[in-house]
Amino acid sequence: MKVSLDIVVRSTEIDVNGHVNNAKYLEYLEWGREEWYERADLHYDQFTKLGIQTVTVNININYKKECRQGDLLTITTTPERMGNTSYSLKQEITNQRGELVADAIVTSVAMDIETRKGRPVPEALRQLF
Repeated sequence: MKVSLDIVVRSTEIDVNGHVNNAKYLEYLEWGREEWYERADLHYDQFTKLGIQTVTVNININYKKECRQGDLLTITTTPERMGNTSYSLKQEITNQRGELVADAIVTSVAMDIETRKGRPVPEALRQLF
């Protein structure tokens, strides 16, 4: 399942260099992942009912181009890899000109709420891959 989210760069996201601060890209990616889960009907309460939480354990991000205030960005999230207890999502951020400004692979682990240890990814999430 491929999901896209459009956002506009706000003045509060700009650093002293006049472009989006690198840490903000991680927040943009998180917004994109949350949109992916929402569209898959996998809200936090759904995971709670399954007895799990998902935890981000690794983000590999490549910054390609700078973004400035007022830019329209599209964050696209697609399934990349499914393991036993972990999975990865591929994310891309493009600007209004269709230029790739950043891409990332984000790995998460399914964690048992009670034991706080990894457990197999639930079927409801596995089916999206």
